[in-house]
Amino acid sequence: MIALLIRDLRLAIRAGGGFGLGLGFFLILTVLVPLGVGPDTGVLALIAPGILWVGALLACLLSLDRLFALDHEDGSLDLLATSPIPLEGVVAIKALAHWLTTGLPLALAAPVLGILLNLPGPAFAPLVLSLLLGTPALSVIGAFGAALTVGLKRGGLLMSLLVLPLYVPTLVFGAQAVSRAAQGLDGSTALLLTAGITAGSAALLPFAAAFALRINLR
Repeated sequence: MIALLIRDLRLAIRAGGGFGLGLGFFLILTVLVPLGVGPDTGVLALIAPGILWVGALLACLLSLDRLFALDHEDGSLDLLATSPIPLEGVVAIKALAHWLTTGLPLALAAPVLGILLNLPGPAFAPLVLSLLLGTPALSVIGAFGAALTVGLKRGGLLMSLLVLPLYVPTLVFGAQAVSRAAQGLDGSTALLLTAGITAGSAALLPFAAAFALRINLR
């Protein structure tokens, strides 16, 4: 399983669909928002938590259609399905590789981009923590959506329509934790709910995604 993780990390870096693409999109969105909204620092500080979380969500979404598609095209997915590694473990490893190349870099880069949006100082730590707790759920939910649409032509659009509604609770609680911290309030409840969504997704969705893959590979 470690070898599979290293392989997926190398493929994501070489293909350019993970680390570079996600960070580039996140940076462009953060730069464009002040240009569109205006230079009013009060307005930027108010909308910064939501903008940063929406940007991270969409950046994670960009590379999800490649999660199983490349392996399906070259036949590697069939080999993985018949290998000694449980298919649920394959899904979990691929979701982990996706998070390491998208969610983790986005969480680490978010404070720098928060400066561009005039994010209040007390909100920087909750921003990083909420992204570290919430982005794994985005990767796992995305893996489930990618498994449902693997092998379909233009499945990326359908996957986005399936996955985005499932992202809403993570987005709401993650942004709420940062927003409350920016206002000097306690955001620990929102952080706990974000962590709970991630834990529940990691516990259940690899099995659902493996079931969807078995159906699609028949």
